[in-house]
Amino acid sequence: MKGFKDFIMRGNIVDLAVAVVIGTAFAKVVDTFVSAIIQPLINAMGSAKSAGLGFHIKSGQANTFINFSTIINALIVFLLTAAVVYFVIVLPMNKLNERRKRGQVEEVDPTELELLAEIRDELRARR
Repeated sequence: MKGFKDFIMRGNIVDLAVAVVIGTAFAKVVDTFVSAIIQPLINAMGSAKSAGLGFHIKSGQANTFINFSTIINALIVFLLTAAVVYFVIVLPMNKLNERRKRGQVEEVDPTELELLAEIRDELRARR
């Protein structure tokens, strides 16, 4: 159980859980925005008797409408969600990681000659 607890309490898992919750909520907001504003604009480009941008297929008594506006709607939702995730989460995290890497200076252990030279210089300074 201790190993499982360590796994769950790792920062990556908590960050992932938060990202999923926020991503789901944000996707709903973007979907609503596109459905309420963008899709009516796309539908306005279609013909007056159709329910959107697309075409009708008549076969016998069946009349099927192929609606391209729903596909365009889904693509816009995907692109807007991906863009916001990139610019709000990925890009700042990359910049933060770059800053952390620049701030970390690797300490190199001095060689034996450098240590002996420091001891020599210290002894000379004491005389």
